[in-house]
Amino acid sequence: MDDEQQHDDLVTVVVGEGHAEVPVIAEQQTWDVDEVCAAAVDRARDALLEEADAALIGEHTGLVADGPLVVTHYFEGHVPGYVGWRWAVTVTRAPDADTVTVDETALLPDGDALLAPAWVPWKKRIQPGDIGAGDVLVTEPDDPRLLPGMAQTDAPAVEDDELQPPQWELGLGRLRILSPEGRREAAQRWYREVGPRAAVARGADLTCASCGFLLLIGGPLGQAFGVCANGYSPADGRVVAMTFGCGAHSETTQSAPVPVAQTVVDEVGYDEFGPESAEDAEQEPAEEAAPEPEPEPEPEAEAEPEEPVAADVPQDAQDIEHATMQGPDAEEDA
Repeated sequence: MDDEQQHDDLVTVVVGEGHAEVPVIAEQQTWDVDEVCAAAVDRARDALLEEADAALIGEHTGLVADGPLVVTHYFEGHVPGYVGWRWAVTVTRAPDADTVTVDETALLPDGDALLAPAWVPWKKRIQPGDIGAGDVLVTEPDDPRLLPGMAQTDAPAVEDDELQPPQWELGLGRLRILSPEGRREAAQRWYREVGPRAAVARGADLTCASCGFLLLIGGPLGQAFGVCANGYSPADGRVVAMTFGCGAHSETTQSAPVPVAQTVVDEVGYDEFGPESAEDAEQEPAEEAAPEPEPEPEPEAEAEPEEPVAADVPQDAQDIEHATMQGPDAEEDA
């Protein structure tokens, strides 16, 4: 319990079969403590036992009146990882009733409880150099690092006696200056490292030519290069080409849209037929029927034995046969 908490008075409550004096925690104590709700220590502990094991619940440490007929009981918390936390059980009752009911139970931090650090928005957690290829950092309209173009105040005054950049380019005050070949080699090197073909620049929508964080430089290279002054840009403090770009551009007002992949249809497991397939099938000529196989030749029937010719039969035999066929009536006719 917090050392700053003070106990105004003690309340005698029933604990088990005996009585105990429980301190009333003076945390904005504006209500009178209801004696019936204050005595419901066992009822509050039973409510905690329904939520946690008995080993995680400690002794009763005090109570607070949260309103008329509303009291919150506090118990020591022994939950691993929650150092300095305590159990809180809020109980209440109806004005004309003696039955106490439980409103809610919770595990709350005490004054010296171990808490997570305060949440910091992502925009404030980002550090210089965190912007990479494809990342976008939205610039607020009231960014203190930027001023309107007409409010530029760091330009040298005309009446200054110091040498101006064009004069320095002539070599005044220096023994040597860059030759055209030296400037050309430097321009090629810078353009290759911080030009439009860099990985960061390929993922950016805007270029440094329109960025408010670009510091202009004088001399022959001033039309193609400048110095980046954005602390969140990966090119901060470096010479960049006008065609270079990153996600921390001063005019970035919204996050880049997330690309959505096209739907892929698996055509491996089935044959795809278009709407014209059925019509084409009707118009196609029917396939020629296969020629029927020629019937196999039937085996020739065996020749039946020829009946003897009448000429070969003797005459007597012909008469006998004729008489047999005619029957007895033929004899009578004869």
